[in-house]
Amino acid sequence: MWPFICQFIEKLFRETIEPAVRGANNHLSTFSFTKIDIGHQPLRINGVKVYTENVDKRQIILDLQTSFVGNCEIDLEIKRYFCRAGVKSIQIHGTMRVILEPLIGDMPLIGALSLFFLRKPLLEINWTGLTNLLDVPRLNGLSDTIILDIISNYLVLPNRITVPLVSEVQIAQLRFPIPKGVLRIHFIEAQDLEGKDTYLKGIVKGKSDPYGIIRVGNQIFQSKVIKENLNPKWNEVYEALVYEHPGQELEIELFDEDPDKDDFLGSLMIDLIEVEKERLLDEWFTLDEVSKGKLHLKLEWLTLMPTADNLDKVLTGIRADKDQANDGLSSALLILYLDSARNLPVSSLLMDALWS
Repeated sequence: MWPFICQFIEKLFRETIEPAVRGANNHLSTFSFTKIDIGHQPLRINGVKVYTENVDKRQIILDLQTSFVGNCEIDLEIKRYFCRAGVKSIQIHGTMRVILEPLIGDMPLIGALSLFFLRKPLLEINWTGLTNLLDVPRLNGLSDTIILDIISNYLVLPNRITVPLVSEVQIAQLRFPIPKGVLRIHFIEAQDLEGKDTYLKGIVKGKSDPYGIIRVGNQIFQSKVIKENLNPKWNEVYEALVYEHPGQELEIELFDEDPDKDDFLGSLMIDLIEVEKERLLDEWFTLDEVSKGKLHLKLEWLTLMPTADNLDKVLTGIRADKDQANDGLSSALLILYLDSARNLPVSSLLMDALWS
């Protein structure tokens, strides 16, 4: 199957990733792939998990532990600045979810399949010529990390690749499903964090300037920085859409802000199926990957209702808590599908090119 998977990946690069890179920065508007050869080394699947509980009986959910280490030949250019670069090899490691739905009574028994990563995969790219490209004055604010983030985020939920296997499947409902719920994250405070700042050439240990990065899929929030405090109080609130559970997790990392490289202060990962089960969690969590430190969170699971019958009651509660978040708390969710467009006007630049 690998040669045919490579054809599909080439189409993904040209139709999805290339427009995403172009739209991420004005100076990348003429970005394009001139050659895409993924190589002969196929993707490896190191493990498979199948969910049998808390799933719809008309679907099959698989989590694949995937690993790809391949020699590639990918060339790209930015015509506006006459710049070219290339990719010699790519590594991707992560958990890919495959959903087979709907199950149907006729062959091929499966109506469509959807593919996506539950969280940002480990992505490493060995570039050629990237340094020259980033030396261009208007591109020197970019970095290979920014480019990797653009590519990674388009592979992560809620973005998904959906392939219909029968013609009568409602593809829009599969590509853009209604979220399972909303996670309201009260990022409250921390205690007993490690002191990373040092003085007198490291002889005297000081405090830290902690902040947090919160992730749910490709939704990322960053807290304010609390200066010189090992027991910071943030009292911030964030809201994230949850599209898949079981499987999705709340990921939090704490860092000490520094002028050069920020120091790591600990991490936390919480399975959202537990939050949905409890509906409300208000706890102190011990930080992982560090010797000490605790984080105080209040997590609320909000279920979406199909009608606005209880909207007045929700709005009353929102008004009472209006100071909890900088941009206010949500009371409802608007879902807009942009399906297609027709008879768009031809741009004047294109007309000039046609007539010149």
